[in-house]
Parts: sequence; C-alpha cells; structure tokens
Amino acid sequence: MLPELTTEEWSEALDAVAGQLIAELPSAAPPIDALRLARTLGLTVAWDERQPSRGRMARLAALGTGAGASILVRPDPRPERLQWAIAHEIGEFCAHRVFDSLAVDPREAPPAAREAVANHLASRILLPRASFAEDGRACDWVLFDLKARYASASHELIARRMLDMGPSVVITIFDHGRRTLRRSNLPFRVPPLGETESAAWETAHRQAVSVDRADYRQRVQAWPVHEPEWKREILRTEWFGD
Repeated sequence: MLPELTTEEWSEALDAVAGQLIAELPSAAPPIDALRLARTLGLTVAWDERQPSRGRMARLAALGTGAGASILVRPDPRPERLQWAIAHEIGEFCAHRVFDSLAVDPREAPPAAREAVANHLASRILLPRASFAEDGRACDWVLFDLKARYASASHELIARRMLDMGPSVVITIFDHGRRTLRRSNLPFRVPPLGETESAAWETAHRQAVSVDRADYRQRVQAWPVHEPEWKREILRTEWFGD
C-alpha cells in the first residue's frame, strides 16, 4: 500500500491490530461476532434501510443521540453480509492504529490506502490469522469445515483468506458456470486453469459434490456452494511446482 513498506510489514501490523481488537472480547474463540465487538469498542450499531451502502460510520450527534461514533448498517437477510459490513466499519474506525504502528501519516497515504486497511482488518477480525491457520491445517483446508467453525464469515471470504496462509495456492470461483475470480499467492504469474481443475469444477458443478483430485503438480479441492437461485463453486488448488 506504501512502496517504502513491505507486504510483511503491513501484514504484521494488520494482524497485531486485529488481535488487539479481538482481545477486547470476553472470548476470542471463533466465530467472531462483529456486532458484539463493535459494542464492546463503544460503537453503537443502528439500522438504516435507506442508505445505498451496506455500512457506514456516522456521528451520533448528527442523529440527535449524543456524541460518539455509530455504525449504520443496511438490513440484509444474509448474516455474513451484516457481519462483514460491521467488521469493515470497525476496520475503518481503527485504521489509524495500523498507520500509527507503522509511523505512517494517514494524510500522506494514497487515497485507497485507508479503504484497503479497513478491508484487511475486517478479514482479520472475522478470520484471525493464528486460529484460522491452525484450524485450516487441522481440517486440511476443507471449506465447509472452516465455514462451520467461522460461521460469521462467508464462503468467499474464507476462500480468499486462504491466500494469506501457506502453502502456495490458487483460489478460483465460478458463478453459474462462469469464472468470476482467480487469484493466487504464487510468486509468479497466476497459471491458467488446468485440466485437473476443470474436471474437478465440472464434477462439483454438475453433481453438487465436493471433489479432491491431484496430479503431479497440483492438488485441487472443489466445493459446491449451491442455493436454489444460485450455483457457485469454489476451488482451492495447492501448487506443487512446475
């Protein structure tokens, strides 16, 4: 986010601040409830059906209820979206802690830096690094097992968070048969979709079953996240090498 700082420095600062926030809760065990965390931090959470965004910060004085900060959230039938909206606003509210720990003046940071910090903090609040990495290894990174433990995070957020952990992986998402995301933590360019990945996706898509396949260079796990009106498949490809 700033050229003079390494990715590792940013990551360490983000993890540290997220850990400090979670430590405010009576229990740091997952799933983390962002609503409870907001209230623990002294933030008021209110609902606003008219706002276009899922969540935003406001001053209570502007609402005629006194001084302090408030998170306004648009109601949503999906609890994971509400959790993310609140966690994001907590990240926005506490972004200064990250900048302070890195001795960075927020006014000198790029315009998108604060939003990026808020997003990364939100991800780390709902999916803390230490516990998520340990649980991921323990369950062999099975998406549905992790979702059961980290219920406040969406399937997609959990999959994206896998990119912050070892080993080298590629995350791919398909919606209604169309690829909508393909990202990796590989040190080189993201490789094209391979035959083993395509076959695993086809099976998950058509048969609505979890798939685990491997060839000489990669292991592919594919999970169907299907709903009556939506068919999504998420792939985790662990890369062995060339």
